[in-house]
Amino acid sequence: MNDNTRLLRQVHPFFIRNGRITSQVFKPIPKDHKKLSTYDGDQITPKDAWNHYTTHLSLTSLGVVAVTVAECADEKLAVTSDPSEFHEHMLVDFSNLSNKQIEDTAKRLRNKAVTRGWLYQKTQPINKTIIQQCPSFLTQERNYFPHTHSISQSNSEITYNQ
Repeated sequence: MNDNTRLLRQVHPFFIRNGRITSQVFKPIPKDHKKLSTYDGDQITPKDAWNHYTTHLSLTSLGVVAVTVAECADEKLAVTSDPSEFHEHMLVDFSNLSNKQIEDTAKRLRNKAVTRGWLYQKTQPINKTIIQQCPSFLTQERNYFPHTHSISQSNSEITYNQ
C-alpha cells in the first residue's frame, strides 16, 4: 500500500439518488464502528472486487468507485489492512471524527471518487428496445464522468478507463 493505492468501494443501488452517487458510499454505518470497508486496489482489480463482493459475499453493488490512500490521509483518516475478512480487505478509520465531520468528509471523498469516475460498473443486459429508447446512454455516462477517458460496452458490462 502506498499513497496512490486506490481504495475500491462498492456502490449499492441505495447510494444513487437522481442518477448521482451520494456521499453515503463513503460514510461508515453504525455496525462498522466508524470503519469503512474497501478493497486494496493494488491487490485486486475493480472488476474482480465487484465479482468478489456480489458473488462470494452475495451482496449488491452497481459498480466500483475509489479514493486513494493519500486522499484519505488528507482527510486525517487512517487506512489499515484487514485480511481477517478477506485478503484484499482494507479499512478507512473515521473514529476520530464527529458525526458532522463524518458527513462532511464523506461528501469530499465522494466528490473525489466522482471526479475519478466509475472504475467498473455492471449493468443489466441491454436489449434492442432499451437501446432504441435510450440511444444516448453512453453519452450520458460520459457527461456524468467527464474525467473518464474511455468507456467501453460489451455484453452487459460497462468498463471505465482512465
